[in-house]
Amino acid sequence: MKYSIEGEPLPVVICDLEAGETMITESGAMSWMTPNMKMETTSGGGIGKMLGRAFSGESLFLNRYTAQGRPGQIAFASSFPGSIRAFIVAPGEDIVAQKSAFLASTSGVELSTFFQKRVASGLFGGEGFIMQKLSGNGVVFLEFDGYVKEYELGAGQQMIIDTGYLAAMSSTCSVDIQTVPGVKNMLFGGEGFFNTVLTGPGKVYLQSMPVAQLAGSIRPFIATGN
Repeated sequence: MKYSIEGEPLPVVICDLEAGETMITESGAMSWMTPNMKMETTSGGGIGKMLGRAFSGESLFLNRYTAQGRPGQIAFASSFPGSIRAFIVAPGEDIVAQKSAFLASTSGVELSTFFQKRVASGLFGGEGFIMQKLSGNGVVFLEFDGYVKEYELGAGQQMIIDTGYLAAMSSTCSVDIQTVPGVKNMLFGGEGFFNTVLTGPGKVYLQSMPVAQLAGSIRPFIATGN
C-alpha cells in the first residue's frame, strides 16, 4: 500500500492498493474510490469490540475495502479542519489516541478500547475515561484537530497540558491530572480546575485546536446571533 496525505488544513489521505490488499475504516469515512474496491461491513470482532468502539466514540461497525483483481485506489477525508497523521503500529509499539481519531488502517491493525488506569485521570483529564488503542501490525491513519506538535519524552520526563490538547501518545506514556494551584487561579485563570500530566517514556502528539475548545469559543456568537 502506498499513500499520500494532501490538502491541509482540510486533508485527505489517498491510498493506492495492490490487488488483494484491504483497508479498514469506520462507517461512512470513505470519500472516493475506484470501481474495483469491494466493500464489506463487519462487526470487527464481535459484540464486545463493537461496544468498545461505541464507548470510544467510533461506529459500531467497520467497513473493509479490498482491491479486486487489479490495483485500486481509495481516499479518506478528515471530518474537521486539522491534520491526518500516519503511524506504523507493531508489537510493543501501540498507539493510544483521543476519541474519534481513527480514520482508516491496513487490515493488520486492531482497534480496541483503552481505559485510563486512574479513574480521576479519566474523569478530569479531558479525553474521558475511555480512549482508543491501536495495536497489531500495519499502518493507521489518525485525524487530529488543528496543527499537531510532536514531543519525545524520556523516562520520567513530564509535560503539563491543558484539557483536551492530547491527540495521541505511545502506550508507554502515562496520564494523570493535577489541580491548578491556588483558588484564585482556579476561579479566574480561565484554565479550569485541572491540568493533564503526561509522563514518559514515549512520544506525545498535541493538537492546537480541540473541537470542544472551538465549539466553546463560537457558542456565544451562535447564541446571540452576532
